[in-house]
Amino acid sequence: MTLVCVPLVARTVEAMQADAKAAAAAGGDLVEIRLDFIEGFRPREHLPRLIRGCPLPALVTYRPNWEGGQYEGDDATRFETLRLAMELGVDYVDIELKVADKFISFLSGSKPEKCKLIVSSHNYESTPSCEELADLVARIQAVGADIVKIATTATDIVDVSRMFQVMVHCQVPMIGLVMSEKGLISRVLSPKFGGYLTFGTLDATKASASGQPTVEELLDIYNIRRIGPDTKVLGLIANPVKQSKSPILHNKCLQSVGYNAVYLPLLADDLARFLDTYSSPDFSGFSCSLPFKVDAVQCCHEHDPIAKSIGAINTIIRRPDGKLVGYNTDYIGAISAIEDGIGGLGSKDAASSPLAGRLVVVVGAGGAGKAIAYGAKEKGARVVVANRTYEKAVSLASAVGGHALRLAELETFRPEEGMILANATSLGMYPNVDGTPIPKNALSFYDVVFDAVYAPKVTRLLREAEECGVKVVSGVEMFIRQAMGQFERFTGGIEAPESLMREVAAKYT
Repeated sequence: MTLVCVPLVARTVEAMQADAKAAAAAGGDLVEIRLDFIEGFRPREHLPRLIRGCPLPALVTYRPNWEGGQYEGDDATRFETLRLAMELGVDYVDIELKVADKFISFLSGSKPEKCKLIVSSHNYESTPSCEELADLVARIQAVGADIVKIATTATDIVDVSRMFQVMVHCQVPMIGLVMSEKGLISRVLSPKFGGYLTFGTLDATKASASGQPTVEELLDIYNIRRIGPDTKVLGLIANPVKQSKSPILHNKCLQSVGYNAVYLPLLADDLARFLDTYSSPDFSGFSCSLPFKVDAVQCCHEHDPIAKSIGAINTIIRRPDGKLVGYNTDYIGAISAIEDGIGGLGSKDAASSPLAGRLVVVVGAGGAGKAIAYGAKEKGARVVVANRTYEKAVSLASAVGGHALRLAELETFRPEEGMILANATSLGMYPNVDGTPIPKNALSFYDVVFDAVYAPKVTRLLREAEECGVKVVSGVEMFIRQAMGQFERFTGGIEAPESLMREVAAKYT
């Protein structure tokens, strides 16, 4: 079982002791005591208090500044401190490869059998090739390590695949982690590829390296105790991706039905490169968001007819034969939410869609805009497309038999009352919450305003529309409905637990 290690980076012994208790309460398996973080550290006074009173097995690290730590002294003092930790009964000691041979010579065979020696190497700039990583593993083994630790940095999410390849073939216990947000999957998927341990922080302010998730995220959201070699990998490919609530929503639902999969945020730079790199059948399904929904059309081998007509994909399924099939669940998610919003006005005709005959102004000509414009046209609406890049508005409007506007023209565009506005851009999305596609003074001409943005739940656009007395439809509705369609694709037809999805969305959005 991959252990969950909580790094302790407090500045005082007392605070570190308190954090060790919190780590045990949070469900951690062991703690990493980072001695280099303690101000005024006095080994013979402080170490016994830290180790003997620790509620969890402990890993002691005294990281020098030349390896990314905060210790600025000499190695002799450091070596003495680490040996003292061993004598006090610590379970693990971490020493850097650069000085490992000197440290082992310093010990002169006096290392307690109980204490495991982790020999580590850190690369804060990149992730080397598979061959270089394998050579590094061999060098670490050769100096006498009980456990190999290699930490590199991801400049692209595909870099992590090289660490996975080396880990899965390593014949000795190995900790293989890739730092930065793009390396998060290395931390969550450690159990799948045989990692000895992974790190989870008490909270975001107590990280010891870039890209570390919290213990709560590892245990509660990603359900890391249940991840194993057979676990399927799902996720949201987007850039940015940090703001998305999809990992919480899908993981809670996967857990509720007992489906052996984990859903991850996947911060990618190039969709095709990501899909080509993670081509194993275990990487079986993906949500696809900004800016990749249109690119996904070219990346898929086959397309659902609706997705092909829309020209945008938000769901990719990898079949057992490796072929990628693209779907669009944004379409039904957005349109059904808007229809229900119109129905709430008392104008719904049971014989046809409440969108029929309406003028729908779609803001944005990307993947979500295409889905909404296509869906509105199919329901009998008249469509106007407004976009910052006018040529894209013209292209989409032409495809759905509508009209195009420049984004700036929305302020004075008012050919009739009772229109429907659908924002399909990222304007107003966290963290740029002050953004809006249309001035407040132009909103009173609309009956319904829909915003595909769901983080925050109430965007500036929706808030100002409500202030004008306009009916609003939150992007949370589209989020839930499109996710239900994705969930059924991901799981091979298991019905999405709608009530749980709504409960999770209400809690986290």
